[in-house]
Parts: sequence; structure tokens; C-alpha cells
Amino acid sequence: MTEAALSVLNLVKHYYLGSEVVQALRGVSFEIAEGEYVAIMGPSGSGKSTLLNLLGCLDKPTSGTIILGGQDVSQLNDDELSEIRAKKIGFIFQSYNLIPQLTVLENIEVPLFYQGRVSPAARRRCWELAEMVGLKDRLRHRPTQLSGGQQQRVAIARSLVNDPVYILADEPTGNLDSATAEEILELLENLNRMGKTVIMVTHEPDVAARCRRVIRLRDGQIESDTPQEPRKTFSRPGGVAVG
Repeated sequence: MTEAALSVLNLVKHYYLGSEVVQALRGVSFEIAEGEYVAIMGPSGSGKSTLLNLLGCLDKPTSGTIILGGQDVSQLNDDELSEIRAKKIGFIFQSYNLIPQLTVLENIEVPLFYQGRVSPAARRRCWELAEMVGLKDRLRHRPTQLSGGQQQRVAIARSLVNDPVYILADEPTGNLDSATAEEILELLENLNRMGKTVIMVTHEPDVAARCRRVIRLRDGQIESDTPQEPRKTFSRPGGVAVG
């Protein structure tokens, strides 16, 4: 049986706005096995962003359990959560979150700096990742000298540098045109074929269609959790279908 990369059991998250209690998540449970490619979808207010923050160890649940790579991370303190984020989770953001003063290579190396792990071997690993995402000729460029698609490729390489348990992608194609979004989706699919676990939050049905499983949230609960055969066509309103 395939080992679970991530297990979520009866996850509850409440926010307090003065005397009002906002029930963002209401007992969410699921498992994601190693090597899965999963989309998380839901309308505004469904709990999608809250779940994203919890899976990324950016916040702690009110109750419930999150097991990441065999470790219960539900009740860790802030320093411990920071260490988990650095070692076990690869983040890809819609806005790329690159440091403008740094080169492509230096941006890929950022997680290593935080851990004090910069070495000749680690730098070679960063070079290899840059080549893998098609940026070997852009290593000395800064983010402002790159297209949106190239910046997202830097973010993908950076997410892999610590060999994470899973990659958490937050609307990774949201700022890209259809053709560039297609390239990024192909890259994520290649990573998944190489065995990486990819969890992608998206509001776009055509993007979710590329995944092998779709978890839909509504009102803080799982509305459906459906395996599917990936569909390659990708388009946006007013754009050209690709695939």
C-alpha cells in the first residue's frame, strides 16, 4: 500500500472576530498518498485558503490532526512549524514571491540560506534544478529581467531544492497567459511523473482537470473527493485552447 505523504483528520479551524466565531473548516478529513497530483477547489468562503495555510504549516488548527511525512505537525510551536516548512514543504505562489535583488540562482538557493546549508554540492543542486526548469541561460538574471513564466519556473526550482515531502502550489498559473500556463502545468506534471506529490489550489476547472484527483470544499467541509483521468485541454475565456 502506498504510504501517505499527508493525512488530515477531523480538521477544524475557527477565527474569532470580536464576539463572532467564523467556522472556516468544520471537520475535514482526507489522505494524500505519495506521488499523487491533487487539486483543491471551492468557491470564495469555502475554506480553501484556510486549508492551504494549514497544509503549508503557516497556521495551526483549532482542533484535529495533520500528519506530514509521518510526523504530527498539528500542535507544533511557531519555530517548529518554520523548520517543517523549510525542510518538508515546497511552496509555489501565484505571485512567485521572488527576491528582486537576487539572481535566479540566488533565489533558488534561498531555502538553503535559511538552513545554513549552502555548499558547493548544494549550489550544484541549484544549477541542476535551474537547468531542469529551462533556466540554465538565465542564472545571473534578476526577476525584473524575466517573463512571468520564467519567474514561476524559478519558484518551482526553489520549491524543489530541499527535496520536500510535497509541493503546495497556490494558483500557480493565475498570473500567466494561456500558453505560458500550459508550460507551467506541463512542468508540474513532469515533476509528478518523477514521483513528486503535488497539491494545487486552483479556481480554474481547466487547471483542475489536469490533476488525477479533485477535492472540492464548500462551507468548510468536503463536498466531494473524486479521482479522475487527467484531461489535457487548457483554455481561458477569450483565449485559445491548448492541448
